[in-house]
Amino acid sequence: MKTLLKTTMLAGACLMAAPALAQTSPADPAAPQSDPAAQAPQASASAGAVSDAEVDQFASAAVAVQKIGSDATVAEDAKQAKMAEAVQSSGLKPERFNEIAQASQADPALQARIQTAAQSKIKPGS
Repeated sequence: MKTLLKTTMLAGACLMAAPALAQTSPADPAAPQSDPAAQAPQASASAGAVSDAEVDQFASAAVAVQKIGSDATVAEDAKQAKMAEAVQSSGLKPERFNEIAQASQADPALQARIQTAAQSKIKPGS
């Protein structure tokens, strides 16, 4: 039961982390703003081939992001920076983490690969 709960929390963390980390990339105010719906196919296409190594990195980052998000000892205003740091420490760039998170929302097979990798990263009792 605990594993199912943690997996569910992890999936939620992945979905919540992507928008939070997307905000960490500085936006070019001079760049034209595009429709987010128009960007979705591009993100899915670029994340279409997610390697096993990237799945492992994503799972490590997602577990760390979930822990940071639920850590009451970390100030709310510091969580986003810590989450971005955790993603980068996993070896993924925040942009790639976001691409994989978005792709996993539309790809049940990718989501299952991520959940399997994440379960191996969750320590019993944590």
